[in-house]
Amino acid sequence: MKHSIQIIITSIIVLLLVGCKSTKTVVSTGEVANLSTRNIIKNHYKNTLNFKTIRGKLKVNFDDGKTQESFTLSLRMKKDEAIWLSATLSLVKVYITPEKVSFYNKLDNTYFEGDFGLISNFLGTELDFKKVQNLLVGDALFNLKDERFDSEIKDKTYALTPKRDFELFKRLFLLDAFHFKVKKQRLEQSAEQRLLTIDYPEYQKITGQAFPKNVEIKAEELNKTTTIQVEYRKITFNEKVRFPFKIPSGYKEIKI
Repeated sequence: MKHSIQIIITSIIVLLLVGCKSTKTVVSTGEVANLSTRNIIKNHYKNTLNFKTIRGKLKVNFDDGKTQESFTLSLRMKKDEAIWLSATLSLVKVYITPEKVSFYNKLDNTYFEGDFGLISNFLGTELDFKKVQNLLVGDALFNLKDERFDSEIKDKTYALTPKRDFELFKRLFLLDAFHFKVKKQRLEQSAEQRLLTIDYPEYQKITGQAFPKNVEIKAEELNKTTTIQVEYRKITFNEKVRFPFKIPSGYKEIKI
């Protein structure tokens, strides 16, 4: 059980890396419009998820080639302010704000408090609260309005590549050609032999908005591949949410 909790902690950190009675899978059909790059990006931000809070469940499958685990997490979010996750029986709780990442583990009486450096090092790109929030709701990790991109149509998606990319890694963004949410984001560090791929295989309609139905995060480095598959369940918007989190006294701080 202790080993499973460590897997849960690892998966949560990597993920942080994200009112409706029924949902409907979003199906993209029809002819793809030949839009300018500017209009593609404009439509992506026009369809940015409009919410104050999110509440739901995450079914998580973890596989690093050696260990395979499945578990369920409770999720609560307040836009631009907080992301809260709790494992079964509250054995592990995570609380993320723009300032820091915190979690505690009741099984071995330990806790962690720190910045986004751990997640950034694992994924090979600098992360902050906004990028983590974007990852969870199907928006581009980077602000596409800040750069110039080339675009082309690929399999009912708009493929965007920066005209001038960062020195250390290359990026690719695939946006759905009908609801303009992210279908795939890819970051590659050739020199480090690192590749991060974030896929959104399906979206669902919740109160008229496209929201991910599932997410697959794959981090590859040398001969190691870690895959985390997330399925969203019972997602609701704009309910009142609380973020109960207090590190118990006497717990030992761990350094990761």
